[in-house]
Amino acid sequence: MSRARSIKPVETKLSQARMYELIRSPVVTEKSTAGSAHSQVTFKVPLDATKPEIKAAVEGVFKVKVVAVNTLRQLGKTKRFRGRLGFRSDTKKAMVTLAEGNTIDVTSGV
Repeated sequence: MSRARSIKPVETKLSQARMYELIRSPVVTEKSTAGSAHSQVTFKVPLDATKPEIKAAVEGVFKVKVVAVNTLRQLGKTKRFRGRLGFRSDTKKAMVTLAEGNTIDVTSGV
């Protein structure tokens, strides 16, 4: 007899304002545009955003089906300006994989 528990998918309810707050901007770099060959789109998101929230926000704003969400936290660099130390702020990126047949055009506005 297995003691494994089944995990129910969590449905996240978000307001329209929170959806637009979560998706700050698309990331347009060589690496992120190469991901578009695999139906991936990269967005900047707040540090406190969770994967289920990001999935619900992308599905709600762009009306697409999201298969997976991968996130990464990028620590801010230490920079010097005229001998003084400064810090860039930390950022979080979300790589969103879309279902087959769905696309998001990041060059146009929402």
